[in-house]
Amino acid sequence: MGFSRFVEVGRVVLITYGPSAGKLATVIDIVDQNKCLVDGPEEITGVSRQVISYSRIQLTDLKVNIQRNARAKTLKAALKEADTMAKWEGSEWAKKLAAKSKRASLSDFDRFKVMLAKKQKSKIIAQKIKELKN
Repeated sequence: MGFSRFVEVGRVVLITYGPSAGKLATVIDIVDQNKCLVDGPEEITGVSRQVISYSRIQLTDLKVNIQRNARAKTLKAALKEADTMAKWEGSEWAKKLAAKSKRASLSDFDRFKVMLAKKQKSKIIAQKIKELKN
């Protein structure tokens, strides 16, 4: 089994470290063996054009058809044409990240309510299993 995600121009990446952590960007150019030039564009994802290390990004399955060193306007049109942001929002990866951030933002009382709901669900399941066994 070989690799299926490659660092290439047009590859959509998730930034994992730094001020833009958790945001999507698109590879615009390969700088060298360790860095690439990425752009959001800033109006869509909030990531400005910058050189970033490969250790600070994760490659997604999404790819946009653009030329090397594409302008922000061209990139924006390509992202809209490929419906990339909607595809990302529909992916399991994005859903997991959204659930994780929602859990992290819960207050103490919200976590308490979740605990009670889990207990109630567990109790109902145990009752149904007990009924089925008898």
